[in-house]
Amino acid sequence: MTNIGFIGLGNMGFPMAQNLLKSEHNIIVYDIREENSKKLQNCGAKRGKNIVHIANNCDIIISMLPSTKDVKEIMLGKGKNGAIFANSKENSLIIDCSSIDVKASRELAAKAKQNNLSYIDAPVSGGVMGAKNACLTFMCGGEKNDFLRALPILKLMGKNIIHAGSAGSGQAAKICNNMLLAISMIGVSEAFNLADSLGLDRQKLFDIASNSSGQCWSLNTYCPVPGPVETAPSNNNYRPGFSAFMMLKDLLLSQNAADENNIITPLGRKAKNLYEDFVAGGNGETDFSAIIKYLRRLEN
Repeated sequence: MTNIGFIGLGNMGFPMAQNLLKSEHNIIVYDIREENSKKLQNCGAKRGKNIVHIANNCDIIISMLPSTKDVKEIMLGKGKNGAIFANSKENSLIIDCSSIDVKASRELAAKAKQNNLSYIDAPVSGGVMGAKNACLTFMCGGEKNDFLRALPILKLMGKNIIHAGSAGSGQAAKICNNMLLAISMIGVSEAFNLADSLGLDRQKLFDIASNSSGQCWSLNTYCPVPGPVETAPSNNNYRPGFSAFMMLKDLLLSQNAADENNIITPLGRKAKNLYEDFVAGGNGETDFSAIIKYLRRLEN
């Protein structure tokens, strides 16, 4: 039986930690919002007093946090609650499931190694429903032995666990994937908006495109118009499975990486600009597929 610490119990982290409770391991949780920790305590978890308490008592520590800054603070100790690296037991395994800057992730992996700790970056894809149903995809970066050590734990929360390569490779895979996702969602949305203006029935377009060369995940599984895909957020008033704010965060990371490496991504940059405007209009907490409504307004 292993003591597993889980830090960050937001929309994704909470159901991920819930799935860990189904295992034989001891799960110790911490979140800056005490009510989230209390809810999981009622489900069988133990509450961590603070970051240092988690570090002192856990062999495996998982983080699921909003930003690069948040991850660096809990790992390096700039926050008021202490630091993971300075207080963890030797050979502890740190699994960061947050989506953060690639360069920062690689720096953290190097510093973890200096502290005789194992570290992998393991950002996820699959949204809130994937987290609830334990069918997330984990994109992992780090040394192979550390990945294999993390694998049984990640399998408790996900369905597809892929070792992408060395430190930071999981983060690289995540930002490339989500840049592609944003571009494809915008393309699907434009196609439906054009179909509307031409008098083409939405269901007919879906039936045709989803079975021909236009098919993609943004269309077949996450269709941005109500009707064709029952489980899509478009049929639930665009309640987020993956919010527009989080999509913008990943697009900003992708464009920062593109700039640092002198890579030209015109569609990725345009997608970033569109989501910036969409979020600035007060739509950050809607699902990212609701961009279709913003694009429709641009036509008027």
